[in-house]
Amino acid sequence: MKIHMLGTSTSQGVPVIGCSCEVCQSSDPRDSRLRSSVVVEQDGRYLLFDTGPDLRQQMLAGLIPRIDAVLYTHEHNDHVIGLDDIRPYNFKQKEELPLYGLPRVMDEVERRFSYAFGDGGYPGAPRATKHYITGDESLQLVGMEVTPIHIVHGRLAILGYRVGSMAFITDASAIAEREFQKLQNLDVLIINALRMSQHPAHFSLSEALEVIKQVQPRTSYITHVSHYMGKYEDWASQLPADVFGAYDGLVVEI
Repeated sequence: MKIHMLGTSTSQGVPVIGCSCEVCQSSDPRDSRLRSSVVVEQDGRYLLFDTGPDLRQQMLAGLIPRIDAVLYTHEHNDHVIGLDDIRPYNFKQKEELPLYGLPRVMDEVERRFSYAFGDGGYPGAPRATKHYITGDESLQLVGMEVTPIHIVHGRLAILGYRVGSMAFITDASAIAEREFQKLQNLDVLIINALRMSQHPAHFSLSEALEVIKQVQPRTSYITHVSHYMGKYEDWASQLPADVFGAYDGLVVEI
């Protein structure tokens, strides 16, 4: 299994428009971040987490040849608004793309992109089908076992996902105790940390490290990072053993 870190930023991206801080002006490519997105590759099949506004650029940079399904964490714009850019995969694969997420999320995606669902419409439009995730049951998608992880983003119920021995959690501010049993015996945990200080809707770095300490995966990566975290070389160098700062373009192999 390969994990492609296509985007590791929060909603504004880094650099932030109009910002002159040292992170946004950094020449270190690890400080330049697109919006959060990950692809899991196994045996020539590809699962995409979220379709943010940088999707086209991410697919080109990551050399992702196909998408077999999309798993949505939640409906905020920085996680869904790039759906239109699935069109080249529709044309190449000659099939509709299945999308999975909470019923609330999938209904909102269909509302925003109604032209991508159902019959008829412009022949050059993207084509997708929606599938609800309603409980804790695992899914078998293109040969991979996918388990939803119920987490909280501020006051919003959203999803993280476990695929095999990796788990992807983004935009979390809390994880219910019962969900930790789904995170046992991980090889890789990817988890969000917005900044050093606390935030009402996202883990801080110390809070993410507490989750890592409880889960005890073999390796962890910090993602969904804002410019408030500081320069990559400064904060990533201070992480505990077996915890690393994610950056755009990083590929992790299990």
